[in-house]
Amino acid sequence: MTENDQGNVPSRQRKRFPGISSRAYEHPADRSALVALRKLSGFDTVFKALSGLLPERSLRLLFLSDSVRVSDAQFSHLNDMLRDACYILDLEKVPPMYVTQDPKPNAMCIGLDEPIIVVTTGLVELLDEEEMRAVVGHEVGHALSGHSVYRTVLLFLTGLALKIAWIPLGNVAIMAIVTALREWFRKSELSADRAGLLVGQDVQASMRGLMKIAGGNHLHEMNVDAFLAQADEYEKAGDLRDSVLKILNVLPRTHPFTTVRAAELKKWSESRDFQRIMDGHYPKRSEDKDASVTDSFRESAGHYADTVRTSKDPLMKLVGDIAGGAGDLAGDLGGKLRNAFGGGQGPQKPDAAGTDGTTGTTGTAGDGKSGPDSGAGDAK
Repeated sequence: MTENDQGNVPSRQRKRFPGISSRAYEHPADRSALVALRKLSGFDTVFKALSGLLPERSLRLLFLSDSVRVSDAQFSHLNDMLRDACYILDLEKVPPMYVTQDPKPNAMCIGLDEPIIVVTTGLVELLDEEEMRAVVGHEVGHALSGHSVYRTVLLFLTGLALKIAWIPLGNVAIMAIVTALREWFRKSELSADRAGLLVGQDVQASMRGLMKIAGGNHLHEMNVDAFLAQADEYEKAGDLRDSVLKILNVLPRTHPFTTVRAAELKKWSESRDFQRIMDGHYPKRSEDKDASVTDSFRESAGHYADTVRTSKDPLMKLVGDIAGGAGDLAGDLGGKLRNAFGGGQGPQKPDAAGTDGTTGTTGTAGDGKSGPDSGAGDAK
């Protein structure tokens, strides 16, 4: 791909990032989760075994025979977006892209040897040109980061776990790896959202696309600020019971919740890191071999510490209070837990006889209703 071929990106001129490393846009939690995944007991053994067993050739033949391959002759506007995205992120080999019939808006990047990008008709019909450009950039970001390998393993293991679920304890080890893969993949989506923004270079289009995935093609009924306010309300709402329900709701999913993704991307778009990339200052792939693993760990640890410190979530605030060690931790922890789980009274002073004068009540348990099926609407 030459610069003369792709120098003028359709609709408007966009900045290009020659030699950019995926480290430039990868979310710190993405790298942390992947390191944790690789350390999971049995993962290396399973991964090496599956690498030789996965029917990748069959997968490619399936899309070739039952989907529409994007080219100059078919879905040419998507082909232009794909080549533009690869040009902007300097991905030398343009991966094949297919459009498959499915009313559910979705896209994925899979493949072990070489990545394949697949988008559904539901997504193509839902998004406008600028919104779709961000999605294509999102998937090219997955390809540049090498995410397609682990995504393919996740798809295979998820299907395998369902097939052997009837065997007592037969899928326990597999589900442990699937759960770890999902945790990593949710974080990798935040990285790919950033890549999509670098390709589209239109934060409003990225926001609109996420809103449409959440609420359909009704932009006249939606508002970006109100949508982002939902993310803020979701983070800080309720008590520890709600924090636990949030965790349970997200565990079966491969993608973070849409409002959370929008808030994370908006925050990054306003950061110094994003502006430095746009100004041409970013890590290069040629420097990857010299990148410090220790620095990556330190950055990830710093990110999690900052998340705990600034989070409005009740559980994270409690963790921050405990980590802070303010006051008498042993005497204070019980009161914090009681208050967080329903507002009961904290520890009271001993009575005159020197016995513990606490009432023993912990407050009402409340109606711990769970939300809707957390696996629904798991798109892009």
